[in-house]
Amino acid sequence: MHILDIVQNSISAGATKIEVLIRIDTVADRLVLEVKDDGCGMSEEMVARVTSPFTTSRTTRKVGLGIPLVKQLADMTNGCFTLQSKVGEGTVLRAEFQFSHLDLPPMGDLVGTMQSLLISAPEAPEFVLTYEKDGKSFVFDTREVRAALGGLPLNLPDVLAWVKDFLTENIMEVETQ
Repeated sequence: MHILDIVQNSISAGATKIEVLIRIDTVADRLVLEVKDDGCGMSEEMVARVTSPFTTSRTTRKVGLGIPLVKQLADMTNGCFTLQSKVGEGTVLRAEFQFSHLDLPPMGDLVGTMQSLLISAPEAPEFVLTYEKDGKSFVFDTREVRAALGGLPLNLPDVLAWVKDFLTENIMEVETQ
């Protein structure tokens, strides 16, 4: 689903809070991915160009594939894609897919993705992951984890092991209800 690429964009944009929503509705046959941040935002011109793989704000390489690949996947799976951004306020990326579509790849390792984000950005930003399926949901909020840990970094091995167990258990609970 390219979640890691999209969230890395938010981190690069200086976001202090990144919200990721995954909503599965099997009755409506829809999967929604939404990533919202409070980063620096993009100009209207950049928003219009950013779905091209040859548009990037990076200087290390001349292509950026996260957003174009999400848009292409939405288009290929009877879905839709929107990107809203305002300079100084942040960005909201929303992609919707037909859940049963043959071309929709498996979700991927969501737990591993979240662990990777915590390893690469243990101090900031704050992450809020909401996982919903057919009206059942759970929320993982790093602000709550940080409060419980009393300031310990989130990239400690024991913390990452707990995060893995917590996310795995809660995703399975939502999936099997």
